[in-house]
Amino acid sequence: MSRKVVASAPGKVILYGEHSVVYGEPAIAIALSKRAYVTVYPSSSSAIEINALDYGVKTEFPQERAKINVEHEKFKILQPIWEACLQVLEYTSTKQGLKIIVKSQIPREAGLGSSAAVAVSTIAAVGSLIEANLTPQIISKLAYEAEKIVHKTPSGIDNTIATFGGAVLFQKGNITKIQIGKNLPLVIGNTGVKRSTKQLVLKVKSLKEKYEDIVTPIIKNIGLIIPKALKALNEGDLPTLGELMNINQGLLDALGVSTKDIAKLIYAARSAGAYGAKLTGAGGGGCIIALTPPEKQNKVAEAIKREGGEPIITEISLKGVKIEEK
Repeated sequence: MSRKVVASAPGKVILYGEHSVVYGEPAIAIALSKRAYVTVYPSSSSAIEINALDYGVKTEFPQERAKINVEHEKFKILQPIWEACLQVLEYTSTKQGLKIIVKSQIPREAGLGSSAAVAVSTIAAVGSLIEANLTPQIISKLAYEAEKIVHKTPSGIDNTIATFGGAVLFQKGNITKIQIGKNLPLVIGNTGVKRSTKQLVLKVKSLKEKYEDIVTPIIKNIGLIIPKALKALNEGDLPTLGELMNINQGLLDALGVSTKDIAKLIYAARSAGAYGAKLTGAGGGGCIIALTPPEKQNKVAEAIKREGGEPIITEISLKGVKIEEK
């Protein structure tokens, strides 16, 4: 058995199709070059020791699901990692104490797929450590099961992107890979505002029920963006992709999921030369994403920072989960 394994997996953003995807319309998600890194060591103890360096949180868990205080802040942060470990150990019928160290470039609770990236990295690292020969399909499936326990009804997008990288089209539970014609220079702007995806989905549902004849066409129009975006992605047509992002943002604004904090960062990015910018994820806070000419990434990042956002310069990652060291 290896004495140490390091695995990493990418975060993600929704490029187009937030909220409308709930009503059967397609959405496009892409992997980011920012990654979560998980280092796994075997342990002589029977416990699973987890140390999340970014949050300064460290604790031990049993190898079986026992009664644990789920309200405890340490548990809420570390539960997805513990669940990922259990999925591998249960799948392979293995008993093995583990020491796990997590270091992530992906902000937590910002709609960037941090939890899934950590889960996928953990599963790949533990699987490699115990020489389980897990396929990418099995890694993704086990991560999805771990995400289900923590998040109840995940879409499957996050674990798929973290495992396989690149870009995917998601519709009614079906996930298919997309061809990308050119790199996408991106700048993420994190508002730092926490939000509840569930509450925002319910907000749109309520608006749709109240104004069915107005809101349904908005949702359909978000769906109409996707075929044009797929064509532009395949051709590497960045200006068109930017315009479509701006249209998508206007429609999301009409659904009431944008905020002043989001708008400030979007307009800062556009004014600094971004082709387009929009919220990514549920809205109500979280992050915006801006598509820029390569030479303007720094300028856009500076503009976002001036408006109080946390900028993250990134690009699409065609590589999913990988073993960094063994």
